[in-house]
Amino acid sequence: MANYMTLAEFATWATTRLNVEAYTIATDAQRTASLTMATEAIDRLNYLGEMTDSDQANQFPRDADTAVPSDIKKACAEVALALLDGFDIELEFEQLNMVSQGYANVRSTYDRTTPPPHIVAGIASSVAWRYLLPYLRDVNTFAIYRVS
Repeated sequence: MANYMTLAEFATWATTRLNVEAYTIATDAQRTASLTMATEAIDRLNYLGEMTDSDQANQFPRDADTAVPSDIKKACAEVALALLDGFDIELEFEQLNMVSQGYANVRSTYDRTTPPPHIVAGIASSVAWRYLLPYLRDVNTFAIYRVS
């Protein structure tokens, strides 16, 4: 499996962003691992259209595209940065059921009636989720085909 971004593309992307300290202090091995984990998370989603080539390693490019869309690359970078910054999707998913948390006299209460969709989908960044949304298949629709 190839990542959606190379280390060089990730480095270029990082120069356009603020608050990338986690990227700056990471080793190339950690950066590569975060890009791999981000690519895997992105590839687990259900996308519109079909893969360009049925033998390709990743979900993108799709349909008539010959290259990975820039929004998918940006989403990969956002997820990778969140992972480098210590975001743990498993911990966040487990905490979806937590309604209240307290320490001494300080208490926080959370509204869990509508969990964040990016967390439920396994995407570590809400920014990345907004890049991915236009490419996702609508799960609330279905197709009916008549077979003779």
